[in-house]
Amino acid sequence: MNFLGFGQSAEIDIVFDGAENRKTAEVKGEDGKIEQMLLYYDGETVSGKVNVTLKKPGSKLEHHGIKIEFIGQIELFYDRGNHHEFKCLAKALARPGDLIQNNSYPFEFPNVEKQFEVYAGSNVRLRYFLRATIVRRISDITKEVDIAVHTLCSYPDVNNPIKMEVGIEDCLHIEFEYNKSKYHLQDTIIGKIYFLLVRIKIKHMEIAIIKRESTGTGPNMFTENENITKFEIMDGAPVKGESIPIRVFLAGYNLTPTMREINKKFSVKYFLNLVLMDTEDRRYFKQQEITLWRKADIPRYHAHSQQQAAIAGHNTHPQHAPAHLVSGPPAPISATPAVPVNDSNAAGTVPSESKMGLFTRESPNQEFSQQSQDSLPTSPMTPPSMSIERGIGDGAAATSTSPVLLSTTPPPLPVAATIINATTTHETDPAAEQKTAEVEDLLESNEQAENDIEDKPLVVAPVTTDFLDDA
Repeated sequence: MNFLGFGQSAEIDIVFDGAENRKTAEVKGEDGKIEQMLLYYDGETVSGKVNVTLKKPGSKLEHHGIKIEFIGQIELFYDRGNHHEFKCLAKALARPGDLIQNNSYPFEFPNVEKQFEVYAGSNVRLRYFLRATIVRRISDITKEVDIAVHTLCSYPDVNNPIKMEVGIEDCLHIEFEYNKSKYHLQDTIIGKIYFLLVRIKIKHMEIAIIKRESTGTGPNMFTENENITKFEIMDGAPVKGESIPIRVFLAGYNLTPTMREINKKFSVKYFLNLVLMDTEDRRYFKQQEITLWRKADIPRYHAHSQQQAAIAGHNTHPQHAPAHLVSGPPAPISATPAVPVNDSNAAGTVPSESKMGLFTRESPNQEFSQQSQDSLPTSPMTPPSMSIERGIGDGAAATSTSPVLLSTTPPPLPVAATIINATTTHETDPAAEQKTAEVEDLLESNEQAENDIEDKPLVVAPVTTDFLDDA
């Protein structure tokens, strides 16, 4: 054939990047032999080189292009003529032309989605492979290399124990319990069997792990059961109230994760089969389905850092709080009425503010308007006072939201404040009585000033309410 020009005049070799440092996995081939394949995970990049070597140095190879494909494929053994491809990525390595010397072509499939795990069963096979092709006029030159793919799962949110009471009416009642319903492939099944009623002669009891493979749909469905392992857990006749412990190590068996409706072609399920045999060789069994999943060996540092960032963001800025309760322009400054500077009881008369909740019945504007009506100012003169700030937390505003309160009387003189203190405390000091006459003259002058002010129009300072939103 080579003499006539129809044979393969070149060889193709596919080399993966980092193959010497990548893990390998054992996968059963089509002929039943175990093969070592490079292990990839979902989302990993597949890259390498395609080496084309001419069999005869100096010869010329005419081709119509060189390409490489990444293919995910399901093969049903009862329908070998049809291969179902659920993943196909192609890249062109060389344009049509002549190949006169050995050459190497790099390739890369970045972040390839591999949603299913490789599987080789009794009636179905799921595989991932790379296919390099030299397209020719009559017969193409191809090379295929399989890879192993494992799908990693997170810890299940709910993993309830399995507990069930089964038996034969008035003859045998047993209660079996397993610690979990979902196990990873390196896990240990722990449970117990408790005999509630025993009226038949039981010879021994055994437990088995069964893999059930279902392929096809409707009338073309085929089911294959395979006993993964079986061992005896009790020998001899039990009595009422006896408890038999169960401990099964899964790491020593060739198991795969549970697969449900993979591309609507096949399913793989696992069952725990409890079998009791009496002295007349009659068998009593009960099957219970369990879920197997593959545990990730790589720590999830990325997920942990995201969780910490979310917690930090929640502490600094409550996401459920409205924007106008956690930020905004500065609010008006609260002012207090003038009080005597030496009166110790006057400080307690200043009304204290209460924190605003995240949700209130009335809008901030309504609350402000009601408070402003209760404290209508009668004088344009407003003494400065210290503002009261709110703390950030529980939805309280970062700035004070109290309205401006205007004083109704002019600020008293320091001497007058001292005499007022003396008169309110009913002191009989002669020096104080002498000063009272002097103060009365000052008060008369102040009253005259008030009468002049009342004739003038009232001017009230505007209040800014831009930072308040309507409810």
